[in-house]
Parts: sequence; structure tokens; C-alpha cells
Amino acid sequence: MASRLADHIRSVNKKGQKALGVFVTSGFPTPADSLDLLTAIEQGGADFLELGMPFSDPLAEGLPIQHSSSVALKNGITMQKTLAIAAAFRERSSLPLVLMGYANPVIRYGISNFFRDAYSSGVDGVILPDVLPETDSAFAEASKAYGVDLIHLVAPTSSEARIKQIDSASSGFVYAVSVTGITGADLGSKSNILAYLERTATLVTHNPLLVGFGIRSHEDANLMATHTDGTIVGSALVSVIESLFGDASTTYQEKLDGVSAFVRELKYGPLHD
Repeated sequence: MASRLADHIRSVNKKGQKALGVFVTSGFPTPADSLDLLTAIEQGGADFLELGMPFSDPLAEGLPIQHSSSVALKNGITMQKTLAIAAAFRERSSLPLVLMGYANPVIRYGISNFFRDAYSSGVDGVILPDVLPETDSAFAEASKAYGVDLIHLVAPTSSEARIKQIDSASSGFVYAVSVTGITGADLGSKSNILAYLERTATLVTHNPLLVGFGIRSHEDANLMATHTDGTIVGSALVSVIESLFGDASTTYQEKLDGVSAFVRELKYGPLHD
């Protein structure tokens, strides 16, 4: 089955660019802000969007995303509301949209029901870091049944055989975790990361390869994209959103413009007009 998400990433690459995926937590700072934030991120130049599905125990997330999830849940965000935000965004934009979260809320919602509703909401793909890449799982079967990409992760500790298996089980793209740890972690030895990504790129042959975790700037993104088809930024933007929306001296539009400006700098660098 053709993947609109993979095709879009490849089309960006054919223009001589690396794809930029940008993550924002659904319902943060409030559910009413989410749709405008997605639009602001698109206007900043993101090539696809990740909408985080808040969960009370986000094991792979660092403090910024953990905090944003906690705030969103306290604000009453639910899976149904997140899907409604996705559907509202799809009504105004054709940019690929991915949901990222954890298996437990999906299981509670009903795996088949979730992928059905994700598809009907215009979602292109789903990332669930704690779901194993087994092609006979209920997650894999439901994603295929409804034509929603199921994106799996590789890490520096993944063996060559495991990377190949993950590539075969994934659609949309393969998500390379830059460092073993949590989102927002320091990149550490960049030469070691580049060597790992260079090796991984030779093994991922079915899907585009994108890298995330620890990418905070245009310089980070450029470097990490040396051997990949693009990068994903999450924690850095979530921190920027918290700072902007916590500033009582700026208007709502100025806050959204600040989000767009940060994404634009990630994509094009600080000198881009």
C-alpha cells in the first residue's frame, strides 16, 4: 500500500531539502490552542506534524513533554478530543499528520476503533514507541486495514537484524532515536551518533529514515540529517511554547508568530527571511 507520508518526505528530499517533522502535545497549553499551534507550525515550514497523545506515564519522554502531557490531561484532553483536533486540522490543511503516543490508551480505546477513527480524522501515521514491530500484532493488522502508517523506532543498541526487521514492519518512515534515553536528552558524542546513523541508513531500504531526540537547533538538524532523510523536533518546541504562552506581555497572535519563527529557524536557519 502506498504511503502518502513516505511519498511526501521523498518529494521534499527531491527538492534538495531534508524533511522536518515537528511535535506538539495535544491539549497544551490548552485544548483550544492546539489547532492554531498546528497551523503556526505548518506556516513555519514544517514538512509534517506530530500530534502527541497525552498519557500519564510517557516512558520515553523527557521533562518538557512529560510536563506538557500532565498539563494537557489536567485540562481535560482525551483521545476523542485529540482525534477531533486532527480532523479539524485536516479540514484546513493537506500536510501529513502523525499521532504519537503509547499503547495503553490505544488499547483502552480499542485498537481497531483507534485506527478506524485515526483514518477518518485524516491521520497519516501513528508512532507508538512501546509497540513491538511484529507484523502479526493487532496494531499492525489494524493499521493495514485502515491504511494508516505504523512507524517503528530503531536505537543505537539495535542490531542489524533488528533494524532490517523494523524497516520491513514499518510504513511512512523509520524513526531513528539519536541517543539511548528520553526525548530532549543531550546529543552527547555526535560523531558516534553519525556513525550509527550512517550504518542504519544502509540497512533501512524500504522507508525514509528520520532522526529525533535531542535536536534543538538548525545546526543540530543539519548535522543529524547528514545520513538521514530528515529530522524530528519535539522537546525544544514544547519548551518554546511554554515560554511564549507564559508571557503575559504578548498577544495571542504574537505567541503563534513566535512558534512559527522558531520552526522557520529550525528549517532554514537564523538568516532566512
